[in-house]
Amino acid sequence: MGRRLNSLSARLILAATIWTVLGLAIGGMALSNIFRSSVEENFDATLETDLDSLIAATDADASGDIHLEPGFEMARYERAYSGWYWQIVPADPKDAAGPRLSRSLFDKLLAATNENKLRGLFLGHAEGPDGQHLRTISRRVEFPVTLDKHKGETRAYTFLVAGDLAEVDRRVAGFNQVLFWSFFVLGLGLVIAVLIQVRVGLQPLRRVSESLSRIRDGKAQRLEGSFPAEIAPLASELNSLIEHSAEVVSRARTHVSNLAHFLKTPLTVLSSEAAAQPGPLADAVLRQVSTMRRQVDHYLARARAAGAVSALGNRTQVTTALTDLVRVLGRIHETRGIEIELDCPSSIFFRGERQDLEEMAGNLIDNACKWAKGSVRVTVRAEGSRFELIVADDGEGLTEDERRRVGERGERLDESVPGSGLGLAIVRDIAKLYGGTLSLARSAALGGLQATLTLPLIA
Repeated sequence: MGRRLNSLSARLILAATIWTVLGLAIGGMALSNIFRSSVEENFDATLETDLDSLIAATDADASGDIHLEPGFEMARYERAYSGWYWQIVPADPKDAAGPRLSRSLFDKLLAATNENKLRGLFLGHAEGPDGQHLRTISRRVEFPVTLDKHKGETRAYTFLVAGDLAEVDRRVAGFNQVLFWSFFVLGLGLVIAVLIQVRVGLQPLRRVSESLSRIRDGKAQRLEGSFPAEIAPLASELNSLIEHSAEVVSRARTHVSNLAHFLKTPLTVLSSEAAAQPGPLADAVLRQVSTMRRQVDHYLARARAAGAVSALGNRTQVTTALTDLVRVLGRIHETRGIEIELDCPSSIFFRGERQDLEEMAGNLIDNACKWAKGSVRVTVRAEGSRFELIVADDGEGLTEDERRRVGERGERLDESVPGSGLGLAIVRDIAKLYGGTLSLARSAALGGLQATLTLPLIA
C-alpha cells in the first residue's frame, strides 16, 4: 500500500475518489432527508384534508348531538385495520352518545401521544390496532345546543384522523433506492472521468520518463518533442544537464589522453637511454619502466572507461565492433595460421561505448590468439537483460590456480609471449564499471581457455 501511495496517479485518484464518495454520501443523505420531510408534509396535508372532510360531513341536532351526513364515506377508512382511521370522541367522557369510529377501527380507540399544536391542530402519534405506527391529526370542535333549557351551551368533540407511517417509509425507501443507484452510477462515472483525466494529465510526465529511457539506452541524445508549459522548464533543465554531463566527460577524456601522451614520452626516453647503456642499472631501469607502462595503461583504461560509463546515451552494436576486431586481429596473427570464428546476432547492442567494448573484446580475442594452436571461437548470446561474449581457444588452457592468478592479479605466466600481462585485469575492471563480470574456465568444445564476459544489453 505504501508503494502504491508513492505514485502521483494513485494519490490523485485516491483523493478524488474519497471526496467523490463523501460528497455523494452527504448529498444523498441531504436529498433523502429533504424528500422525507416533503413526503411527511404531504402526508400531513392529506390527513388534514380528510379531517376537514370529516368535520364538514358532520352535523349537530338541537341537543348538540352529532351525526354524519347520509352516504358519507372514505374508501380507505372502510377496510378493517387498513392503516387509515378516524374517530369522533366527545369531550365529556360521561356523554351517553359515546365515540363514533371508522369501520377500519372496529371498536378500538386511538390515544394520541406527543401532540404538538399547529394552526389550531394537534399533531401527534399513536399505536394502531394492528401495531402500526400512526400519524395523528386532531381538532376540537364545539357544536351549539339550541334547546330552550340549554340554549347558549355547546357540546365539544375531538375529531381525529390517523394514517400509517409505513406508507411514508415505503415512499422514502423507494426514493432512496433510486437515489442510491443513481448516485452509484454518477460516482462510478466521476471516478472513471478522474482516471481518464489523471492519465491524460500525467501523460507528459510519462513522455519525459520514456525519453529518459531512450537516452539511457542510447536511442536518443536529448529529450525530444514539445511539452506543456508546466513541464517544459523541467525538460529544458534535463537537456542542459545531459549536455553538461557530456561536456564534462569529453573534457575528462581529453585530460586522460593528454596525460597518457605526457607519461609515455618520458618513459620511452628512459627506456631508450637504458637500452643504449647495458648493465645492471640499465636492466633495473628497463624493468621499472616496463612496470610503469603496464600500470599507466591499466589505470588510464580504467579512468577512460569510468568517464564513458557516467555519460548517458551510449549504445554500441556488438556485431559491427566484433567484426572489425576479428578482421584486424586475424591479419595480425595470420602468419601463425590462426582462424577466428565469429557468431554474433546483429540484434544485440551493448549499453556502453564502442571503444570500451573493443578494449575488452580485443584483449580477450588477442589473448586467445596468442595461446591458440589454430582456432579461436567468438560467440555472443543474449541472456535476459545482459549478453555473454564467449571467447574460446584450442590451446593448452590453464589450471584452476593459474586462471585465478591471471584473472585476479594479472600475473604473467609466460614471459615469452608479448604483452603487458594486464589484459585480463583491464577487462575485468572495465566490465565491473558497467556492472559486468568476467569468468575463466576450460572450453568444453575446443579444450583450451574459455573467457566469458557478461555485459548489460539494450533490448
